[in-house]
Amino acid sequence: MPIDFQLPADPPAQIQPANAPSFDDQYANARALANGGQPELALAAYSALLTRSPGNTDVLLGRGIVYSRLGRWSEAEADLGAAATAAPDYADVWQALGNNYRWSEQPAKALDAYERLVRLRPDDPTALVARARMHRALGHAAQARADLEQARALHGDAAEIDGLLGDLQPGSYQTAAVPTAGSADTVNAAGYTWAASLSSSWLEVGTGPRWNDQTASLRHYAKTGSLGFETLRAQRFGRHDYAWALDAYADLWRGAYANLRYQHSATGRLFAANSGRAEVWQALGGGWEASLSDDVLGFDSRVNIYGVSIAKYSGNFYVQLRHQNIVSRDSHSTGERLLARWYYLGDADNYLELSANSGRSDDPLSLVGGRARSGGGGFAWVRYFSPQWGGKLGASFSRTAAGDGGNERGLNFALYRRW
Repeated sequence: MPIDFQLPADPPAQIQPANAPSFDDQYANARALANGGQPELALAAYSALLTRSPGNTDVLLGRGIVYSRLGRWSEAEADLGAAATAAPDYADVWQALGNNYRWSEQPAKALDAYERLVRLRPDDPTALVARARMHRALGHAAQARADLEQARALHGDAAEIDGLLGDLQPGSYQTAAVPTAGSADTVNAAGYTWAASLSSSWLEVGTGPRWNDQTASLRHYAKTGSLGFETLRAQRFGRHDYAWALDAYADLWRGAYANLRYQHSATGRLFAANSGRAEVWQALGGGWEASLSDDVLGFDSRVNIYGVSIAKYSGNFYVQLRHQNIVSRDSHSTGERLLARWYYLGDADNYLELSANSGRSDDPLSLVGGRARSGGGGFAWVRYFSPQWGGKLGASFSRTAAGDGGNERGLNFALYRRW
């Protein structure tokens, strides 16, 4: 009987698993997803890496940056804070943590992070510029300028540095021809959202009755400007009057900003029934700024006050020269005002101010032959006793060549509160 001989079957083929991607390959893929506009996939990839290597600082940094870009601030802070704890000398972590706080509008925390960054990279101009931005946001003008000047010496971005230096001029937003109670910190509110003020002044006018006025204001700050509401009261010539006003500041283009104001009095006894102003400032670089303005007063005979100013900021000093032409139907006046401020604490809040002014009026109805000359000066001290509370005390005097009847002496004060 024939034997059926068969060869044994071949053993089953061994299936070779594909090589698992290395950690470095996974990390490179996660970074590519993050930088390629696929943040959710990047988060998943970084999370998978943390499963393989818990607490890895590079992975925590990468995932924290993605969380920041998505506006998930607390999750970003958790990752970046853990990375900073694990690797306190890792400069990239402090930069990312500072950015996260900056973007989430926490300037004090951002400043702390950038301080660590600058200590680790003292010769990096971008680190100095980042810290300067936070000093500026918190009202630390002197520190911000020092950082920017050092960044310039290290060949940082000249255009960026010039723009930031122009924005740091402390006279900015506070140099209106007739400052209002709300003029302090009009745009840069040192990180605050609201501010209120109450001011009053008394003026002795020759042998006549004393004049006085009061202003209360409330102002709201936004990223690109501010809007204030004011109520005003005045008592002069034995009469009194009331008015209200809206006063707005707004950023325009780089180094430029504007002030727009509208004021209304229902009775028009002392205030103009309607008045307004428009002024535009432009930073010129090197600490210089200039402005053009027009104030319109709606009395029975309309009055226009045209102004032009040039100003210079140097160190902790600010000096401004303003020329005005005051034009109405029957008269024409001119005036010059020199103002100097010393920011004695190196910030944008506290300063001493001196001013001097002179003027000439050509009025055919004047009792002094159609021409009168005047001059005067003033002093003011502004001090913030805490981050939220501040005050102002000032005095002024003026005299005319027409005689004693035109001499004036005044006192004024203001109380500031911000939150």
